[in-house]
Amino acid sequence: MRVTVFGATGQIGRLVVAELLAAGHDVTAYVRDPCKLQVADLHLTVVTGELSDAEAIQQAVHGADAVISALGPALNRKAKGTPVTDGTRNIVAAMQAEGVRRYIGLATPSVPDKRDKPTLKARILPVIAGTLFPNGLREIVGMTKAVTNSDLDWTIARITSPNNTKPKGTQRVGFLGRDKVGSAMSRADIAAFLVAQLNDKTFSRAAPAISN
Repeated sequence: MRVTVFGATGQIGRLVVAELLAAGHDVTAYVRDPCKLQVADLHLTVVTGELSDAEAIQQAVHGADAVISALGPALNRKAKGTPVTDGTRNIVAAMQAEGVRRYIGLATPSVPDKRDKPTLKARILPVIAGTLFPNGLREIVGMTKAVTNSDLDWTIARITSPNNTKPKGTQRVGFLGRDKVGSAMSRADIAAFLVAQLNDKTFSRAAPAISN
């Protein structure tokens, strides 16, 4: 399968690229700085560009069977603007123009899914995020809506507390108030979940929360 990865030089994105290559996929990594990718492979193509460059994004998406986005907002109280939201809109537009249907991405439980049931966690998380990272929350909501309001075949994994522990190989997946899902999850297991969604439509047009 040919997969385009956005956010490929981030902590999760690098693991997604490695997971895809190990599984034998052809990967196009869209990056701002190719030097940060730190991997070379015959099945890896690198496209350099900004999230604001709609033409370069469409070039990266051309010929893909699916897109995996490991993009996330800057967790900085002083951050301004919505570059990730705007970039995600460019990705969606490029996918629609190129006829690419499958989108797999990330968000947090601060963004609800219609399958969630009311819980204390669901009420508290957006308040905490809005207090600590107001622009970050704005970005997460904006980038999620850019995808969920489209006609794409999307799956968005909601993560709470990613870490760099060794992969456990176990996943809890579901919806708040309905399923037993925790908070912490290794970034390696997050990457594995994202890649697994390429051939798993269980969560098509859904945003499950995931944890170890």
